[in-house]
Amino acid sequence: MSNVYRKTDEALRALTEDQFRVTQQDGTEPAFRNAYWNNHEAGIYVDVVSGQPLFSSTDKFDSGTGWPSFTRPIDADAVTTRTDRTLWSARTEVRSSGADSHLGHVFPDGPASAGGQRYCMNSAALRFIPADQLDAEGYGEYRGLVDNA
Repeated sequence: MSNVYRKTDEALRALTEDQFRVTQQDGTEPAFRNAYWNNHEAGIYVDVVSGQPLFSSTDKFDSGTGWPSFTRPIDADAVTTRTDRTLWSARTEVRSSGADSHLGHVFPDGPASAGGQRYCMNSAALRFIPADQLDAEGYGEYRGLVDNA
């Protein structure tokens, strides 16, 4: 894992209140009232703290939950998981591997044809890079994930 994607004081100061609460204090944003739950544009989603590539629009699906949901991360090493026992039952929390940002949770109720996982993420933990801006934003190597999708 490269140290390129890490948490810095400068990045933390640039976060909005909601982004800080979600990524640094393990918060959750409201369903259906967040930036990306209904985004259908081609591109990739990166960690709002570090810019680490996390998810592709080609793996995004409408889970009906009101949060952006994905069948898998761009790279298995992009995220880490741990058991979260803060609510009524144990859930699997998802964090970015570079900056250790809280992203959301993963559940075993995703589309069976795509592996059965539902990565239910908070929009406040993500920044969307549209396909036509990948090169300009320094993510050109990910173009193959979203071209012709």
